[in-house]
Amino acid sequence: MRESEPGPGRVVLAATPIGNLGDASRRLVELLAEADVIAAEDTRRLHRLVQGLGVQPAGRVLSYHEHNEAAKTPELLEEVRAGRTVLLVTDAGMPSVSDPGYRLVEAAVAEGLTVTAVPGPSAVLTALALSGLPTDRFCFDGFLPRKAGERAGRLSELSGERRTMVFFEAPHRLPAMLRALADGFGPGRRVAVCRELTKTYEEVLRGTAGEIAAWAEGHEVRGEIAVVVEGAPEAEPASAEDLVAEVNALVNGGARLKDAVAAVADDAGASKRELYAAVLAAR
Repeated sequence: MRESEPGPGRVVLAATPIGNLGDASRRLVELLAEADVIAAEDTRRLHRLVQGLGVQPAGRVLSYHEHNEAAKTPELLEEVRAGRTVLLVTDAGMPSVSDPGYRLVEAAVAEGLTVTAVPGPSAVLTALALSGLPTDRFCFDGFLPRKAGERAGRLSELSGERRTMVFFEAPHRLPAMLRALADGFGPGRRVAVCRELTKTYEEVLRGTAGEIAAWAEGHEVRGEIAVVVEGAPEAEPASAEDLVAEVNALVNGGARLKDAVAAVADDAGASKRELYAAVLAAR
């Protein structure tokens, strides 16, 4: 069925270019021209987008951003109930990913209304792919808190995360963020700062947290930024000597040998029988 043919109402989340207009999909162009309603994070940016793509929207355009989501969501749901197509676009990338959209999707799904998507550019996936860091397992954590104490607390929670992590950051906060990364994860953790992706001055800086933090201190960084961070290394398994020492420490503290062996073996994922034998052999 063509997009212009009548059908049931639906919400369409459409990914928009993150920099290069050439990345706009044909489906995005068709929907911008034909949707009954276009809900845009910034109507001025939408105007520039459709001008650049040579599109003349036929539907109604309204503003839909973080400050009016709660008020506008019922209005958009009513349009969908009436059988209309509501196209949701944000300034760049996929709606609802660190951008407005989640509230509308949640409400539409709760009512059993149709929600679909037009996939396309993603700053998260583009930065991950270009980072040179492992891509088999990753997580996205959006923007870190602005306040130093809260930021340090969040990084402390993530210090043991083994998946590659992707963050967004504002240019003027990048030096402080990178310093916090170096402090929280260690200066040797690998980092990639991805700036102005798909744009004329695209730049990817790769190095350790300490190196990239030092670089950021001496440069005025501009543009949209994604920071990709290596996951925590696998913990080194404890040696047999270490496990025996742990058992002896517990025994010296008053624990029974059998209980101490069981506790240490459980924590280390080791064989109780083999550890018990090692403790006896060391005596």
